[in-house]
This record gives sequence, C-alpha cells and structure tokens, in this order.
Amino acid sequence: MGISIWQLLIILVIVLVLFGAKRLRNVGSDLGAAVKGFKNAVKEEDAKTEKLEKNEAHEGTTIEGEAHKKEDKA
Repeated sequence: MGISIWQLLIILVIVLVLFGAKRLRNVGSDLGAAVKGFKNAVKEEDAKTEKLEKNEAHEGTTIEGEAHKKEDKA
C-alpha cells in the first residue's frame, strides 16, 4: 500500500494554496544553493585529504645509493 499519484497531486495543490508559488520557488532555490555548497565543501575536503595522503607517502620515501666525498684538487 503506497501513495497514489492522485494523493500526491492533492498534497501538492494544498501546499501551493498554503504557501504560494513564489515562496515555494524561493525555498527550492535556497535548497539548491545549500546542496551546491555542500557538494563544493565535500570536493574541497576530498582534495585536502588527497593532498595530505600524497605528502605522507613522500615523507617515508628514501632514496638509496652511495654517497661519495667530493675531494678538492686545489
């Protein structure tokens, strides 16, 4: 048992009558801006995390080889 399309339309009409189309449009745009801001914050946090992980991976890296003394021929 679920909500039929007719019940959803009746609810939509009641909401439109109570709040008006202009107010609902404002709420929709505010909600869209909030979602966009949230997505941007998540992307920035992911980029910071990736950068930190990359830096941590390079900190533990050692370069192997032989060290030689440089001799002065003066």
